[in-house]
Amino acid sequence: MSASEAILARPASEVRALPANVEAEAAFLGAVLIDNRIMEEMTVPLRPDHFFAPVHGRVFERILALIDRKAVVTPVTLKPYFESDEELKELGGTAYLARLTADGQGLLAPRELAQQIYDLALLRELISVGRNLVEGAMDTSETVEPLKQVEQAEAALFSVAEGAQTGNEAQTFGQATRASLEMIEKALLSGGHISGTTTGLTSVNEKIGGLHDSDLIILAGRPGMGKTSLVTNIAFNCADRLRDDMARGIPAKDSVGAAVAFFSLEMSADQLATRILAEQSGISSESLRMGRISREDFQQLSFASQRLAELPLFIDDTPGLSIGALRTRARRLKRRHDIGLIVVDYLQLLSGSGKSDNRVNEISEISRGLKTLAKELAVPVIALSQLSRAVEQRDDKRPMLSDLRESGSIEQDADMVWFVFREDYYVASREPKRPVESDDAKTHEAHAAWMAEMERVFGLAELIVAKQRHGSTGKVRLRFEARITRFSDLAPDQMMHDMDD
Repeated sequence: MSASEAILARPASEVRALPANVEAEAAFLGAVLIDNRIMEEMTVPLRPDHFFAPVHGRVFERILALIDRKAVVTPVTLKPYFESDEELKELGGTAYLARLTADGQGLLAPRELAQQIYDLALLRELISVGRNLVEGAMDTSETVEPLKQVEQAEAALFSVAEGAQTGNEAQTFGQATRASLEMIEKALLSGGHISGTTTGLTSVNEKIGGLHDSDLIILAGRPGMGKTSLVTNIAFNCADRLRDDMARGIPAKDSVGAAVAFFSLEMSADQLATRILAEQSGISSESLRMGRISREDFQQLSFASQRLAELPLFIDDTPGLSIGALRTRARRLKRRHDIGLIVVDYLQLLSGSGKSDNRVNEISEISRGLKTLAKELAVPVIALSQLSRAVEQRDDKRPMLSDLRESGSIEQDADMVWFVFREDYYVASREPKRPVESDDAKTHEAHAAWMAEMERVFGLAELIVAKQRHGSTGKVRLRFEARITRFSDLAPDQMMHDMDD
């Protein structure tokens, strides 16, 4: 009896209940055991759980482990790992491994076999999703929430589209270790300070190591601090880096940039575009809005807009989104454009499911939903948040974690919490009376002292990292150009001056 015939000889209910081709699985495994280099040529992300026959999945898992250790994989090197495998004993024991390589037919089309195994696994997952959907739809009890079922169904379909198991089975420590090593290698190749997605700001990257997949980052600040400007800068920098890397022939998976989904619940898409155009052209946002620009400025603006036309930055300015609707839209953008960063401006403008009895519980639901979204799509999510007015009551206006509105759940769910703080904003608001020639010396001295302080802090900003699961807290000093709403790294001499302080 051939290798595949042994499995096919089982009751029809076991084999034919779901789409599968165990002969293709056996032929593919045989081809890999004859020529290990086939694994380097695979075009689909084949995993052990994609195999219908459990024993084939275990064989493939062991093949992956040995190849990862740079070992040669043959029926002989596999034998010690399967001598006590009960299912393999039913198929003839370790002699089955040798029979897999008997005819070598899999060598004729190993890529096609791998693709078929993968496609059939997705069909089985699709059937599972369909069954669950039908069972849920048949439930007419009072506790049923049809819209919630639609959201769950879309999440399950997204998982199938991503080639993932709907059940999200636990991964081995070896798999987790390989993913960790890939992240470390990426940081090494990037110059030693970015293990995730770039912010485009060197000083911030050095502090946090980049934006990490599955992380929820809360960026908060009082009105006027520039939090929307900062997150817009980061979104642009990230998308621009991906575009530049791909133009240089660097694959998207090896780039520290990423396509970005920007959910703007406060500003319209054209307002955001105006900000980015102002930053890139060097023309103030106010001049652009008022049309006070010269022909030379317009030409400069035209060049900037042409450069931005192909930017992988997708803006959704739908107002009043619920957390469920946002997650649905984010999944679609992930599926269609493979986004690698999500920005939400801002958290308090999202709504919950409507079941929460107060705003604190609703904010808890929203922050948990954003963290779940980050993990589900394996992308960093930056969500802007408001701060309470308690900041304004203190002499030191620098924000603290307790200043977050409805802070308990937000602080708990976030992997990082950033505060943006500009001292010049508060110094400007304390300007004393402008002296005239007839005023006394005290008035002149007070205004001169204020001007000296304003000169010291003008154009400087702090990004305060108040919480970071992956590293230390602290602050990063940045330059802020209010005219074009741009944050940038300080010049080296200013950074050294800050260190001396």
